[in-house]
Amino acid sequence: MISFVVLCLLLGAGHILRVRVRLLRRLYLPSCVVGGLLGLLIVQSVAAMDSLGEPVGRINAALSQWSELWSVLPRYLINIVFACLFLGVKLPKFKALWRSAGSQLAYGQIVAWGQYVIPIGLWLLFLGKMFPQLPDMFAGVLEVGFEGGHGTAAGMAETFEHYDWSEGKDFALASATFGVMSAIIVGMVLINWAVRRGYVEKRREPADIEEDDSIAIIPVDRRPSAGRLTVSSDVVETFSLHIVAVGIAVGLGYVAKQGLMAIENSSAYLTEHKLLSGFPLFPLCLFGGLIVQILANRFDKHQHIDIDLTRRIQNSALDFLVVAAIATIRLEIVLAGLVPLLILVVAGIAWNVFCVLFLARRVFRDAWFERSIAEMGQSMGVTATGLLLLRVVDPDYETPAAEAFACKQLLHEPIMGGGLWTAMAIPFIAIYGPGKVFIIAAVALTIWLSIVFFARVFGSATS
Repeated sequence: MISFVVLCLLLGAGHILRVRVRLLRRLYLPSCVVGGLLGLLIVQSVAAMDSLGEPVGRINAALSQWSELWSVLPRYLINIVFACLFLGVKLPKFKALWRSAGSQLAYGQIVAWGQYVIPIGLWLLFLGKMFPQLPDMFAGVLEVGFEGGHGTAAGMAETFEHYDWSEGKDFALASATFGVMSAIIVGMVLINWAVRRGYVEKRREPADIEEDDSIAIIPVDRRPSAGRLTVSSDVVETFSLHIVAVGIAVGLGYVAKQGLMAIENSSAYLTEHKLLSGFPLFPLCLFGGLIVQILANRFDKHQHIDIDLTRRIQNSALDFLVVAAIATIRLEIVLAGLVPLLILVVAGIAWNVFCVLFLARRVFRDAWFERSIAEMGQSMGVTATGLLLLRVVDPDYETPAAEAFACKQLLHEPIMGGGLWTAMAIPFIAIYGPGKVFIIAAVALTIWLSIVFFARVFGSATS
């Protein structure tokens, strides 16, 4: 109980710092990231002063006990985050989705697959030889942290442990932290450049953002509803009913996981390589939520599931997940591999900048900068980061970028950014080696580039 109270205090302190410290406001860091970094600073500082005497030793012992509980929390909360992705979402037909966001999906897939091709290529060329103490799985931590974010990085902890490299979680979380910070910093630099060059359709200077936006406090007279009550509280609390839906989605994911384990146990090859047992639970919870929503669309004529309430559950789980995950990063492990990690991070940033400056205008027929800057924010941070950068250049969402970006997520998330491939890549690297995964990623990247090329040539590109 005390560990949860302290975790709440860290999140609350993170929000206060986010509101009060101008630098943090300008970096647009989420309060959960600030709270997690504060927790990491406190835990590491007290541990370093452990030898100063008994009072400090007691505090360090208490923090160690609490942080041990925090380190377990993310692997459960990530299942809730992914189970909520499709709950309450109106599921359009694939043809309509492709028509609305085909080019956005293609661009997002190109960016995501490049986050495997670039780092694994660097690992095969020289990083693996320069840093032999690191396993091949190190080559995959960039995409887990950048495209996946803190939630996916924490959720992959069990997979890293399964293949005897528990340190992978720490590197992936560090990658995610570098990613979300650099997304804002580099994104703002690119926005200023685009505004000066006239590439922005609805010009807005970054300095013109309202102060209420920058400190993330919504004015009292403009505060939106957090959700709609769908049943009478005399029968059951609406929020409780939504938690039931999330629980069912997680349960379906767990059943699917057990099914994979049963399939593995029936095959000597799968058992030897631990291929299916190393697959994490959270992507399966995503499909569990999809099944629940499909059934709700088919049989629930009263539409009990409200998307806004579902988002409250999802975002709350993600906030506490991020605080707990960052606060429990084993800093000594990250520092030991900081040089190769920074090389991967710089390469990942360079790839994203290349996509914005060179590739985007050749993929999109309209609003190429707005579309690509939103994608960069999401592929290096979280979806909210992408929307924040988009809001700077398109405050009223007058371009088609916001709609295409939102529609694209429905097809993109099940594959990348914590989806099936993100979950499979690390086990594949551990079992088959980085060379084969590099070939898979390179082929996928080539396919998506070809789709874009042929769509442009034959004039069938979607918006």
